[in-house]
Amino acid sequence: MAPPPAFVWTRRIGLTLLGIFTFLPLYVMVSSSLKPLQDVQAAFAWLPTRLTFRPYVDIWSTVPLGHYFVNSLVVASCSTAISVVLAILAAYAVSRYRFRGRQLFSVTVLSTQMFPGILFLLPLFLIYVNIGAATGIQLSGSQLGLVITYLTFTLPFSIWMLVGYFDSIPRELDEAAKVDGNGPIGALVRVIVPAAVPGIVTVAVYSFMTAWGEVLFASVMTDDSTRTLAVGLRNYASQNDVYWNQIMAASLVVSVPVVVAFLLLQRYLVAGLTAGSVK
Repeated sequence: MAPPPAFVWTRRIGLTLLGIFTFLPLYVMVSSSLKPLQDVQAAFAWLPTRLTFRPYVDIWSTVPLGHYFVNSLVVASCSTAISVVLAILAAYAVSRYRFRGRQLFSVTVLSTQMFPGILFLLPLFLIYVNIGAATGIQLSGSQLGLVITYLTFTLPFSIWMLVGYFDSIPRELDEAAKVDGNGPIGALVRVIVPAAVPGIVTVAVYSFMTAWGEVLFASVMTDDSTRTLAVGLRNYASQNDVYWNQIMAASLVVSVPVVVAFLLLQRYLVAGLTAGSVK
């Protein structure tokens, strides 16, 4: 049965408005990144009168963008890898075993998502400063400290999501692996993890995107040598001028890794996000 015309037109109008809302800022970014700075600072024009790729060249020399890129890549990759490994182990234990405090652990992990991240900023900073004073291990202003910080809000979501995905995997697979001589870890590595690839990829992409674009903690927990991309972009604004065309160009460049990862892994994301919805 065909949908009524009113529904069809409502859907078309809604999708058109949503498309305009999504692509209009992107078009402004692209067009501004291809203009000389004088044209960007002048009255806005939808169609650039002069096109130049100079901003894409200057972004690497105006600020140490390459250094910031490496810092972001190291921090995001390390936090993603650690978050995925710990989440797999914790989710497997919660999903497959019944132990005292299991329900309390699950509720605690999920309840951490209710609090805004800014509440943890000052306590974490003070903890890092005290650890540095007591042990000499400098977590504040280091990549290690930033990785640990990101784990505090990526790991709970990763555990919660993988628990739901592991619950959708039949327990008969575990029993079959044990019959073949595998222990709990062997069953996890050889059977459960391969079957849970979509969920694991979803968790990895979420962790990477969170660490890649985070600004609040990175602005406090880093210094000039460990600054990440999200914070380093503000250096295009100097005391005398703001390089708007370079800001737009740099914003597009730093978005490339996340966009490429999303396009390559989107089929796993859909499967991972919908896992467990139908049993």
